[in-house]
Amino acid sequence: MPAQRPRAAFEPLSPELDVPELIASTPNFEEVVRINCDAIDDNGLENFEKLVLLHVIVRGLPLVVEGFDKKLDSSIFSEKWLRNHYSAKKENAWDLTAKTNVPLTIAHYLNNMPLLTDQWNDYNYKDSSLQRLYLKDIDCPKIWHDYLRKIIPPFLFYLNNSAEPESFEGPGAKFTPSFKARNTSAPQIAKAGDLMSSLPQEMRAENLMCYIGHEGTYTPAHQEMCASLGQNLMVDASDGSIENGKTTKPGSSIWFMTSSKDRRLVSEYWMSVLGHDINIEDHFAQINAWKAAPFTTYIVEQRPGDFILVPPLAAHQVWNRGTRTMKVAWNRTTVETLERALNEALPHARMVCRDEQYKNKAMVFYALQLYSTRLNLVGDTDASRPRVQQLLNEFEQLFGLYNQIILSESFSPTLPKEKSVEYIPFDSNITCSYCRGNIFNRFLTCPSCPTSPDDTYDICIECYTLGRSCACISKLKWAEQFRSSELLEKHETWRQQLLKFRPSFGDRYRPFRVERSDMGRKSLAHVSQEELKRRPWVDVTKPKPVIEEVVDEPEEPEETDPPAKRRKTNKSKSKGPRCHICKYVEPAWRLASCSNPKCSLKYCYGSLYRAFNMLPQEILETVDWQCPRCRQICSCGACRKNPKMKPFEPTCTSLGHDTSKVADPRSVESLVDFRHSNLGWLKKAGSDEMGRLRRHQEEADAKRNQALEDNSIQVEFYPDMSQNIDYSQLELEKVAQAAFFSADYSDIPVDPALESSNLEPVDSRC
Repeated sequence: MPAQRPRAAFEPLSPELDVPELIASTPNFEEVVRINCDAIDDNGLENFEKLVLLHVIVRGLPLVVEGFDKKLDSSIFSEKWLRNHYSAKKENAWDLTAKTNVPLTIAHYLNNMPLLTDQWNDYNYKDSSLQRLYLKDIDCPKIWHDYLRKIIPPFLFYLNNSAEPESFEGPGAKFTPSFKARNTSAPQIAKAGDLMSSLPQEMRAENLMCYIGHEGTYTPAHQEMCASLGQNLMVDASDGSIENGKTTKPGSSIWFMTSSKDRRLVSEYWMSVLGHDINIEDHFAQINAWKAAPFTTYIVEQRPGDFILVPPLAAHQVWNRGTRTMKVAWNRTTVETLERALNEALPHARMVCRDEQYKNKAMVFYALQLYSTRLNLVGDTDASRPRVQQLLNEFEQLFGLYNQIILSESFSPTLPKEKSVEYIPFDSNITCSYCRGNIFNRFLTCPSCPTSPDDTYDICIECYTLGRSCACISKLKWAEQFRSSELLEKHETWRQQLLKFRPSFGDRYRPFRVERSDMGRKSLAHVSQEELKRRPWVDVTKPKPVIEEVVDEPEEPEETDPPAKRRKTNKSKSKGPRCHICKYVEPAWRLASCSNPKCSLKYCYGSLYRAFNMLPQEILETVDWQCPRCRQICSCGACRKNPKMKPFEPTCTSLGHDTSKVADPRSVESLVDFRHSNLGWLKKAGSDEMGRLRRHQEEADAKRNQALEDNSIQVEFYPDMSQNIDYSQLELEKVAQAAFFSADYSDIPVDPALESSNLEPVDSRC
């Protein structure tokens, strides 16, 4: 078994916690910026939209818009209304203590909320046996949906397809500029507030949900799915009065939030210090952990009428207080979040096999179709209008993402043409049997594994290049959901449309064949084609020895090291290529070969992943890959003695993921066993967590500052809407140095099973 570090345990929040005092007494805690929704009336929706773009998306900071309680109809948004209209509706409440679903009716849950709340006091709130039932992810009543659609700023609302619906009556309604084509019956020429709306209705993910919780219920630290933007409005809470003959306690929710720019820093802190992976979403961090964190934590106590905007990829956790809190929440996808989803969120989700419910690649395709139709309605004299320019800018960004997608799925122009590609018309329902991600177009399917027509084994090309597949490993067949001619025809049509509005950008919008020839690397489909020829076929009907990957660990200690016990190993006497790091004989297809003709070294993919942060697909798509020794970064025992060598230090912690409980049971990992951590390599490099975290922080600051320069947006109404915001101070905000060098984790309890100081040694096998 791989070694583990102690993991920070769950510690509840006290019912008596004083939030303002907590913020005031902690250097790296700050209040979330608040504005009142009345200020939107004073300044207009367009200025508010600019504020959200700059503050929430570009700066990546959370924002609270307060005052919506005055605009909500209390006769609808109340416990009484819910009891009268949905009392018999059956739902599953999540038991946070037992980690199971508890079926019950809404009336039964509402009746028992005072009892569930009264379990806790300031003396027993740490009792791990007390029941916590959270009624979460339940469907939002239609009447609530329709009412909220009228009062929430349109560009922020769920599945918003255009700028301002005619029924909008909320803050800023008196400022509703719009631009329509000359034909007054035509739709508005504007970008969509939520690109999920561009998908056909049957493909959309329904994420407008309600959450009803009591004291002690919580949501673990997480990022919004697929890098989307989160919107959360508390519509009702208990106020301490007597309800249905029972005394209540005032309800609120405490949010611990981070900024988007700190996402890598947060992820590394979660793994290296707390011992958890934030992508798993299973840990609610205790206050001491947030206090010791080397990044700023933004805190808000949400009450009825508080509308919280959550930045993309910003980690956050929520704790419910009092007898009752009732919230409505939804997610939005924009061009900015789609880019982050494709390049960052989905690769992380793929590693832990998290469902992709948002169909991001399909959304790029359908959003381009929607925007192309709208741009066709724009006359020559209207192209300079602000709304049209917004639409055109997003169309350009979407086209770049589409170009990226079809390039990755393009076959090699030099290999023999694939002749037997199965065509399956796209319906958005094919998912990868391993990572459970949604497959847009091309994928591999195994003709040997299915036990029934509905039990096919389909693998996305991203997973296959990582070494994942069914146990057959090879002889998989190609399938596609769009004809190549159709996708390329769309590419050219949209390219010409961009050139129509921006004729001087010919060098930026190039024909697909030019883009393909200038990629500078192999596409993922190209890599898969090659790997299908290299990897052996395994007849799963015949017993075969299980392919086991070996773990990399330097075999020779330094001369200055004290004598160490040598692990007994059975050295293979067979001849064949060996990994330069672990010295195990491996078949050639499981080793990466250096392209330098003077170098004959080979490295197993497990060593490259754990010791050098190199994923198999990154190595395989590189045309002329150079090994770590040729790059003078090799960190094996022998190379460390070379004074010219600068041994590579892993830049992040990998705790390892056992995906066998999630992936299709027919699955194997043939290149890297991702269950194993890189803790041994971090220890060998002498890496300290705080130094690594500091480097992540410096990198995040640099990227944030560059984003601010690239998105210089003038927003005139900052002083009116947010008088307490000192943006010059925000520019200079840094993590307190004391958090880096004097963090004390001694008071963070660890799980009993991991409490021993005699940690299990790092296994030297991958």
